[in-house]
Amino acid sequence: MKLLIFSDGGSAKTLLPALEFLDHSVSVTPLRLGEVAGAAEHDIVIVDATDDLAAASSTCRSIGASERSRPVLVVVDEGGLAVIKSSWGFDDWLLPRARPAELETRLRLLVEGARTSRTSRARIGDLSIDEETYIVRLRGTPLDLTFREFELLKYLANNPGRVFTRSQLLQEVWGYDYFGGTRTVDVHIRRLRAKLGTEHEQLIGTVRGVGYKLDPAGNNIKRGGAGTDLDA
Repeated sequence: MKLLIFSDGGSAKTLLPALEFLDHSVSVTPLRLGEVAGAAEHDIVIVDATDDLAAASSTCRSIGASERSRPVLVVVDEGGLAVIKSSWGFDDWLLPRARPAELETRLRLLVEGARTSRTSRARIGDLSIDEETYIVRLRGTPLDLTFREFELLKYLANNPGRVFTRSQLLQEVWGYDYFGGTRTVDVHIRRLRAKLGTEHEQLIGTVRGVGYKLDPAGNNIKRGGAGTDLDA
């Protein structure tokens, strides 16, 4: 495997002594935000979170937001375990003293998992939707979505550019046995737009008199808002 380590601590073997006993191609680059272009050319990215946690967090997020992200393994000492968060966007974590067998197993599982998840992950611009983990990332940062919000966004993303009526979305996302009114779709659309933020809310377009669509270009026929939704 080709491993890229982001660390300011010197050699790869200083961070993970177990690497000395494994046969992998290893490159080391400084732990700095924005210098993640080379990650796409490697199988796994390892981020050193044993010292500068803020830089490690920024690097993880930057890698996740890149166009061709790679699995991220965070190396953290016991003192940092209480600080690291899933919102960083890493795939697994490891203690520096991990034995060679454990490190090799984690590396292998990360690569295998990445190959499997590629078929269940959609990317629309800065938005990444992982159907296996139920995680939506916007520029690498996970969004806090409810199950129904995730399902609604996933359905729209799987049919980019196609316009759906509220009744169609209700049937496809909520199911035929749902007895609530179609206005629940408007409520969930508004919540999704709010969580996408003002910069990205245009991804969900409103077509007046028809319904909603996911617009990859963000060129809405009519931008969202409470009044606009009710006219859809």
